[in-house]
Amino acid sequence: MATAPAGPGPRGAAPPDLHAVPMVALNYGVRRRLGLYLNPRAAAAADWTSLAEELGCEYLEIRRLEARPDPTAALLEDWQCRCPGGATVGRLLDLLRRLGRHDVLLDLAGSVEEDCKKYLQRKQEQADQPLQVPAVDSSVPKTSELMGITTRDDPYGNGTEMFDAFICYCQKDLQFVQEMIRELEQTEFKLKLCVFDRDVLPGTCVWSISGELIERRCRRMVVVISDDYLESDECDFQTKFALSLSPGARLKRLIPVKCKTMKNEFPSILRFITICDYTNPCTKKWFWMRLAKSLMLP
Repeated sequence: MATAPAGPGPRGAAPPDLHAVPMVALNYGVRRRLGLYLNPRAAAAADWTSLAEELGCEYLEIRRLEARPDPTAALLEDWQCRCPGGATVGRLLDLLRRLGRHDVLLDLAGSVEEDCKKYLQRKQEQADQPLQVPAVDSSVPKTSELMGITTRDDPYGNGTEMFDAFICYCQKDLQFVQEMIRELEQTEFKLKLCVFDRDVLPGTCVWSISGELIERRCRRMVVVISDDYLESDECDFQTKFALSLSPGARLKRLIPVKCKTMKNEFPSILRFITICDYTNPCTKKWFWMRLAKSLMLP
């Protein structure tokens, strides 16, 4: 059983059961140091690919993670999203022990214990707060508006679902988006797309959710361009918001996709960004490969 090393605690308190502590308890410092151990490919010691196999990742998923600048961190994020209830600190330590990485366990034990204690302390403080509403105001949400907004989010905020790309589209282009799902998620690319009609739970503000997903949950944004897109206020907001996060497309955050022949002019705010043109018969055979590769960039 993976528990923190025994040591003097406040009033002789027992160390926490790390199998009950979710992975979100581990802060950036621990994750960065774990990456320093596991990211280098080594012949003699188990690296992040061995951990990925223990977590049930397939070959193509490992190849996709290999393109990330910190594959260990990306692997842990992916695990948290896929298994919000089973991704615990104790489970991670068990796997590192099974892989023979006792050097990692020895070095990180103190930091892991400290992060877990801080996490449990915060949870206890939240539970001890009196249940009262300080003001009667319908504009103030009584629960966190951005907690549990997608179908695979942990409803208690212990794990958030992450995506490779947010898909900005209007309802009349949904058939094209369904084809995109088949070509990018259900093939060797194994990408994870955020499609509003499929992945987002109803009941909260569209603008708040869009901003949260685009800025914090999705690495890229695909903009599905058509004449109908030009009439959508929601698409206009999402596009301008994404551009504000990456002025001049320096981070390659936004990828325009022309899905239909257009009668109107192409959006002027996107003309400076290279596009994927689904309507060009000469380049259509390369379309999905080009789009997938752009979404897989670190």
